[in-house]
Amino acid sequence: MIRGLNARHARAWGSACTLLLLAACGGGGGGGGGASFPLVGTPPASSGSGGSTGSSNAPPPVNQGKSGPKALVVEIDGLTHSALRDAMAQNKVPALQSLRVAPAWTGGANGTPSEQRTTDGPGWATLMTGTWAQRHGVRWDTADQRIDVKLAPSVFALVRQNNKAAGYRTASVTSSLLYPLLLANEAGTVDSAIDCAGADACVTDRTSQLIDAGYDLLVAQYGAPAAAAGNGLKSDAYQRSIADTAAGIGQLLARVAQRSANDPKEDWLVILTTGHGLDAFGSATGVQDNGNKTVFIASNKTLAALPGVGAAAPADATLLALAAATDIAPTVLRHLGALPAATDYRFAGQALQASTSLRSLAAKTGADKRSIELSWTLAGNTSAAVQVLRDGKVVATLPAGSTAYTDPIVAASDGLYAFQYTVVAGEASVALAAQISYVAPEAPVTLAPTLANGLVNYYPLDALPSVDTKNASTLAPWASDANGGSLVDDGYSAPYKAKALRVDSTVKNASGMAGYRLVQNNDVTTNAAVTAFTIGFWVRTDATCSQGVSNGGTVIGNKNYTTGGNAGLAIGLFGSCEIRFNVGTGSARADSNGYSLSAGQWAYVAVVIDKAALTMRGYVMDPVRGVQTNSTAITTALVDKLGGLGNGLGLNEDGTGLYYQRESSSPRGAMDFNDFAIWNRALTSAELNSIFKSGQPLSSLP
Repeated sequence: MIRGLNARHARAWGSACTLLLLAACGGGGGGGGGASFPLVGTPPASSGSGGSTGSSNAPPPVNQGKSGPKALVVEIDGLTHSALRDAMAQNKVPALQSLRVAPAWTGGANGTPSEQRTTDGPGWATLMTGTWAQRHGVRWDTADQRIDVKLAPSVFALVRQNNKAAGYRTASVTSSLLYPLLLANEAGTVDSAIDCAGADACVTDRTSQLIDAGYDLLVAQYGAPAAAAGNGLKSDAYQRSIADTAAGIGQLLARVAQRSANDPKEDWLVILTTGHGLDAFGSATGVQDNGNKTVFIASNKTLAALPGVGAAAPADATLLALAAATDIAPTVLRHLGALPAATDYRFAGQALQASTSLRSLAAKTGADKRSIELSWTLAGNTSAAVQVLRDGKVVATLPAGSTAYTDPIVAASDGLYAFQYTVVAGEASVALAAQISYVAPEAPVTLAPTLANGLVNYYPLDALPSVDTKNASTLAPWASDANGGSLVDDGYSAPYKAKALRVDSTVKNASGMAGYRLVQNNDVTTNAAVTAFTIGFWVRTDATCSQGVSNGGTVIGNKNYTTGGNAGLAIGLFGSCEIRFNVGTGSARADSNGYSLSAGQWAYVAVVIDKAALTMRGYVMDPVRGVQTNSTAITTALVDKLGGLGNGLGLNEDGTGLYYQRESSSPRGAMDFNDFAIWNRALTSAELNSIFKSGQPLSSLP
């Protein structure tokens, strides 16, 4: 968290004030803090505001401003859902007891273009825009980050577009310097932007004044819990910060209640949330685990499409079936009468007032690589027909209750194509940006016949037990009492559709051994007569790429992969569904990183090692992200150690069969494999591309 205001940040903030045409820009970080001059139409800050007491001014007996719908959004950095729930259960936050609190999630979907870091900057940008980083563009917590206001205008901009009445006013009051900077490219949409420079008492004081002054949309941000979280989530300091912050928010709620009592026509929506979760140590690590992804949505109103009110947050992937941080912006805009029509709808979430709950909108590339398969879930009122829009135009009207649609894509040539989809079901709308690595039908691709040359091991993986069609290796569980292998549908189109091998590392024996092991009769990594080799296979993660978090998972490896420096070869799966290629000697290593998989979709992965030319080239061919390849230099010392432990090549395990036992923070799970092959030569890019683009198994070769 950014606390205080150093000289460099002060200059940046001054520039942002000019860009935003702000009515008030902040000064120092004292207890009062806030604007260095009074806001137009509001009383000055009380001179005695300090601690969490906020403003001492009594609310005016008559409302300023206009009647009608108004909204207050409060973001509390560092307040976790579980901490808020515990505090409410123990009646430590009496001012918040009347709110309806539900777990929610943030960070986008791991292994998809929507994924973003679970940290301050991306979290605030999502709150302001109802979109993920692929649209709002904020990926870090640095002062140079700006929301892409063309792709993702803020709630302030959208509410101003739809409420043109004279005197309509918006405001933000922030404790963190970072947040106003994110909107520096969107001028004229925030009437009063107040920098409280780290003083939460100032946030309470200034927001109270703005409520009294009749502002229509207010966003307030508190930071004390985040500052205290480093002491531990059970510490007295953290618990005290929660109580103090709740007391400050209680003053805001009292101001809102007073206005509603003064004017029954004034209809307030109040939402409390946080930008991201924390790990068990109170840190925001930015990763895609449940602790960091779990947030909350608390409201003063009953919201029909907000599930899980009063419940604990799920500890598994079912978290993603709940409301998301992207739901807040459309919920606020619907209340204010400013929600865009379906043709202009760009939010990755839905308005929570809707009687229909539309969740889990996802896209994947069809097996033909010429279609996009959309899927979603529905709950609540499902009586209305479902519409699918692509780039703002209706492409399908489906029967009520439909939860899937395959959109045929027509393009002139191969390449990466992006589309914006919106699904509408009754009152609910959700948008999704999707991409496809398109293969044009005018030039159908077939397998390169040369792929039969040098093929020394080949497993179609369409039956159990798995058999090498070359009779030159074996593939079986690392331990006979831990057979995690099963058959699942593969990703091929007819007439090649068959089965694939699922290797589930949660199936383990008493010693923790899991996974499968391939043992070659004549190991290409150690055979001196083999001057180059290629290992290639289709692989599919689970729907959330859950094994990529923490220390990562082993896709294949013949080494002890606790460290990449150990002798041998490995391909690993890491956070953000990243694939890494690695070789080591025991004291040195070479790596090729930064390749991305799309979660839950078949991708072709290959490593080509040329012992003579001393190169390692990795390939990840993904149906959404396209072909990714890069070459890394290796040494003769690395070549000498390519055989690793000499125990064979693990699948969803390393060369010991005990990787997940040692690395207990790395989740066990299932990886699907298909068409696993080893060649005793270096395949060309054209040959590997023919595998990916054709979608044909090697068994279809003559």
